[in-house]
Amino acid sequence: MNLTRAEARERAALIDVDSYEVSLDLTRGEKVFGSTTAVKFRAKPGSSTFIDAVTHAVHSVSLNGRELDPAEVSDGVRIQLPDLAAENHLLVVADAPYMNTGEGLHRFVDPVDNEVYLYTQFEVPDSRRMFAVFEQPDLKASFTFTVTAPSHWDLVSNSPTPVPVETIPGADGGARSVWEFTPTPRLSSYVTALIAGPYQSVRSEVTSAEGRVTPLGIFARKSLMQYLDADNIFELTRQGFEFFEAQFGCPYPFEKYDQLFVPEFNAGAMENAGAVTILEGYVFRGKVTDAQVERRAITVLHELAHMWFGDLVTMRWWNDLWLNESFAEYMSHLAAVENTEFDHAWTTFASVEKSWAYRQDQLPTTHPIFAEINDLQDVEVNFDGITYAKGASVLRQLVAWVGPEEFMSGVREYFSKHAWQNTELSDLMAELEKASGRDLETWGRLWLETAGVNTLTPEISADADGTIGSFAIVQSAIESEPTLRPHRLAVGFYNLNGAGKLERVHREELDVDGERTEVPALAGLAQPDLILLNDDDLAYAKVRLDPKSLATATVHLKDFSQSLPRTLVWGSAWDAARDGESPARGYVDLILANIAEESDSSVILVQLRQLATTLTFYVAEEHKEATAVAATDTLWDLASAVPAGSDAQLQFVKSYALLARSAGQLDTVSGLLDGSLTLDGLTVDQDLRWELLASLVAGGRAGQERIDEELAHDNTSNGQNAAALAKAAIPTPEAKAEAWESVVVKGDLSNALQGSAVAGFTRVLDTSLLEPYAEKYFEAVPGIVANRTHALASQIVVGLYPAQLTTQATVDRTDEFLASLPEDSSALRRMMLENRDGVARSLRARQADVG
Repeated sequence: MNLTRAEARERAALIDVDSYEVSLDLTRGEKVFGSTTAVKFRAKPGSSTFIDAVTHAVHSVSLNGRELDPAEVSDGVRIQLPDLAAENHLLVVADAPYMNTGEGLHRFVDPVDNEVYLYTQFEVPDSRRMFAVFEQPDLKASFTFTVTAPSHWDLVSNSPTPVPVETIPGADGGARSVWEFTPTPRLSSYVTALIAGPYQSVRSEVTSAEGRVTPLGIFARKSLMQYLDADNIFELTRQGFEFFEAQFGCPYPFEKYDQLFVPEFNAGAMENAGAVTILEGYVFRGKVTDAQVERRAITVLHELAHMWFGDLVTMRWWNDLWLNESFAEYMSHLAAVENTEFDHAWTTFASVEKSWAYRQDQLPTTHPIFAEINDLQDVEVNFDGITYAKGASVLRQLVAWVGPEEFMSGVREYFSKHAWQNTELSDLMAELEKASGRDLETWGRLWLETAGVNTLTPEISADADGTIGSFAIVQSAIESEPTLRPHRLAVGFYNLNGAGKLERVHREELDVDGERTEVPALAGLAQPDLILLNDDDLAYAKVRLDPKSLATATVHLKDFSQSLPRTLVWGSAWDAARDGESPARGYVDLILANIAEESDSSVILVQLRQLATTLTFYVAEEHKEATAVAATDTLWDLASAVPAGSDAQLQFVKSYALLARSAGQLDTVSGLLDGSLTLDGLTVDQDLRWELLASLVAGGRAGQERIDEELAHDNTSNGQNAAALAKAAIPTPEAKAEAWESVVVKGDLSNALQGSAVAGFTRVLDTSLLEPYAEKYFEAVPGIVANRTHALASQIVVGLYPAQLTTQATVDRTDEFLASLPEDSSALRRMMLENRDGVARSLRARQADVG
C-alpha cells in the first residue's frame, strides 16, 4: 500500500497523463461498486510502470488493445503495465470496496431513515480506492466521471451536476439514473471527489471580481437539514471570495462552489476542487460555544483558500504539504480578521494553533517544517502541529519579515505564473524575494530546515526609581535542537490604569537575532507593571516573564483590556507548567482565578482543556484527588456566577460534567439531567444531555439501561456515537472487556463509532480499570497497524495507549516495545515515541508539583 518518493519520481519521468474517464455503478449492493477506468497517457516507448488500484476484484485490464491477465498484473493494490507505447490507452474494469473508515468511498446508513449516503476522502493516497489512478500529486489530468446511482439521489463532483438520465432498473427493481459529468480542469487526483445520496441542499450564488456569477450550494443529510445555518455559511463564503480574489489577484478558478456536510468524517474538512466536504459536527443541533462557531468559520475560509493554493497550484510532492496547509491556515485567519465578524481570530490562533505547534515542536519526533517525506507512510503521520500550526506561525513571521504588501505581491505573481501546474517551495520563495528585495535563503534555512522552538527571556536592569538602564532579549534553545533564529517581534509595555485595567503604553518592534539582542530604544523608559515579549504574537517562540511582570500577571491576568496579550500570558503560564518549571497546582489556581473574566470563547475552551489535562496528568499523585474535586466545585461556582445563558456558563457546565467525580458533584449532574436542578439561562438540549449522561455513567450512577433509554429518544448518528462512548465508559471490568473486544479484537466498527468507543474506554475515575489492558495493548498494536487502515490504526495506537497509568513502568515498557520494532515501522515508531513523551513529561511535571 506504500509508494516511495523514488517510485513517484521514476514514474513521473516516464509518463504524462492526459485524462481519465471513470464510470461507477453504485447500485450493486452494500459491499462493492463497479469501477471502470479509461486512461490516456504518454510514455517512453518500451518502458514499464504501474497504476494504483485498491480493488475487491479486477475483471479485465486492456492496454493499447492488448488484454493483460489480471491474475498476473494485479495484486489488489497495483496493476503492472508492461511494454508501454508513446501514446497509451488503458482500460481497467474492476469492483472496489465501500469503506467505513472515512477513507476512499465511505458508505454510511442514516439510522433515522435508513437512507444511504456516500462521500469520498482521497488525501493522501485514496483516490485509488475508487478508480485506477496514477496516485501522486504531480501527475495532473482531466477527470470525467459517469455515475449510475438510485434515481432519488443527488450527486456532486468537481464539475457541475448534470441532469440525470433514467436507465433500466437495478437488480432490486429500484429506479436508476446516470449522471454524466463534464471533464474537470487539470487536477491532482487527491482533490477529485464524488458525494452521492439523498442529500438536500440550499442554493445561492456569488459574483466574482471579474463579474462572473458562481453558483453556491450547501448540502447535508435530510435528517440534519432542520439544523443547517446556511445563511451564515453563505455569508462567510462570499466574504472569503471577496477577500481572496482581491488578495490573490486571481478570480476563483472553478465553475461552482459546493460545501457538503458529510457523516463520519475524519478531519475538519477537505479541499476537493469545487466540492468541499466538511465535518458534519459543524451542523449544530443545539446551542454550541462561540468557539465552535468561530472554528467553523475558520474551516470554511481555510478550505476556500485551498481552491487557489492547493488546487489551482499544487505541490509537486508531499514534502510541501506543510506549505499547502500552512498557507490556507494563515490566510483563513487573516481573512477572518480583516473581512468577517471574527476580528479577534489572531487571539484564537495564538490560543489554539500556536499552542498545538509548541506542543508538537517539543516532542522527540519534531521535525523541520520542510520535512523529508520519503513515502506515503511519512505523509500520513505528518498531518500534525508542525505542518499546520507551526508552518502558519512561521508564515506569519515571514509576512512580518518581508512586509504584508510585499508578501501578497509575491503571492499574486506566483499564482499568475503557475496556475494549473505543480510547484515546489523554491517557486514561491523566488517570487517573495523579488517582491521584497530580501534574501530569504538564510531565513528559509533557519526556519524551515531546522526543528524546535526557541525561548525568549527579557534581561532588564533598572535604577532605584524604576528607570530602565539596559534591556536585552536572550534567546535559548534546547540541546537537541540548538538552532537560534532571527525573529521579527514587538515588545509591549503595560501599566495598570485608573480603572485597574492593563493597557499598553509603549510598543517597540525590532529584529531579534542570536543569543542576545540589546534593545537600546527601551533604555531610559520607566519600567512598567508588565513587559510582554512577542506582543501582537508576530514571532514563533516561547516567552518568559521577568519577576515583576510575572507578579503583575498572576494578580491581574484578567485585567488586560485586550484579549491577545492576555492569551500570550496564558500561554507562557501553560508552557511553564507543562515544562515542569512551575507547580501544576499553581496553574490550576491561575485558571480558576481568572477564567471567569476571559472574553474570548476559544481561549476559555483551550484553558478548560488544559485544566483537564493538568488535573489528570500533571498534578502530583498525592494532591490529585483533592485538587480535582476542589477545581470541579469551583467550576460549578463559576457557572452559577457568570451571566445567565452566556457562552462562559455553557463551557463551565460542560467542563464540570467532564470532571465531576464526588458524590455531590454527580448529584448536581443528575439534577441537571432529570430537570430537578436548573441553572438560569442554561438549556439542556439533546447533545448536552448526552454529556451529562456520560458523566453519570463514568461516575457509576447510570448504566446500559439508562443509555438505551436515551438512545431511544435520539436514535441518530450523533446519538449512536454518544451511546457508544457512554457504553464503553461503564466503570466495570465486564464493560471494559466488551469495549476492548469490539475495538481491538473484532475491529468491525466504523471510524466514528470506534473513536467514540475508544474515548469512552479511557474515561475512568479509577485507573485500575485500565491496568489489565496495558500489556494487552503492546501485544495487539503490531497486528492492528498491519491489518487496519491508517485512520483506524492511529485511533487505537494513540487513543488506547495506557497514558493514565502514569508511571515509570509505562515508560520502560514503551521503551522495550520501541526496541523490538523492525526498521520499516516509521509511522508506528513515531506514534509510540509521542505516546511515551506524554508520560515522561507528566512524570516531570508531577515531580515539580510535589510538596
